[in-house]
Amino acid sequence: MGLGTKVRLSRLFSHASGNLFGGAVDHFVGYGNVREGGLADLPGALERVMAGGPDYISIQPGAARHLWSAYAGKAALVIQAGCFTPDDRIRQLIATPEDAVRYGADALAVAIPVRGDTEGHYIRWLTDTVNAAARFEMPVVAHVYPRDYANGGKIVFTPDEIAYAVRIGFETGVDVIKVGYTGDFDSFKETVATCPVPIVIAGGPKTDTLLGALTQTSDALRAGARGAVVGRNLWGHGDTTKAARAFKFVIHDGMAPEAALTAAGA
Repeated sequence: MGLGTKVRLSRLFSHASGNLFGGAVDHFVGYGNVREGGLADLPGALERVMAGGPDYISIQPGAARHLWSAYAGKAALVIQAGCFTPDDRIRQLIATPEDAVRYGADALAVAIPVRGDTEGHYIRWLTDTVNAAARFEMPVVAHVYPRDYANGGKIVFTPDEIAYAVRIGFETGVDVIKVGYTGDFDSFKETVATCPVPIVIAGGPKTDTLLGALTQTSDALRAGARGAVVGRNLWGHGDTTKAARAFKFVIHDGMAPEAALTAAGA
């Protein structure tokens, strides 16, 4: 790992806790109806997430071009390159490491689904991106989502599938891996312990309550995760800014989930 990669990674993991809290506003076409949900007003969602003080934001390149200048220097910028729908109707890489350099980003994220007929295509996304990023010392963050294609492409979080997702991440050479939490402490701890790069958890699976999301984050941290990059469980539970503060209390201060809710006023 070269100096440039180390410097950029240090911006992602800049908090004294050694963990990171990221806000994900990078879901783009994958959720279909852009008039509903927490990202219907994308500029407003970004503003509310940023008010909670995340360490970094993961965002699509076009949205970053139009929105990020107001927040430059206030959090690390991670450009999301992966763009796909559950049915593979859309599957495109929409940003390159060179694009990330031009945008002043600290890392390039690549989200991929695995376990379908096109899995090899998506793995190639990762390997090609890692190879291209090496020239620029640009870290690559893999978001790896095992899917059940017999059930409409639904994301699954079983221990075997999450372990498989993590293995794909580090064997393709990425610098950070984002996966869902299995809900099983021992299996997740084992997966983290055998991975040579930092693992952070995705905000999903979407929980019924913010307390549930904070609890699974707390459990994952105890199992060795280095933080969380949260989307639906951040802007999908009432007051986004208060939710962000609650996640920060859990991730950076080690607060119990109930105490974090109280401290954040959520």
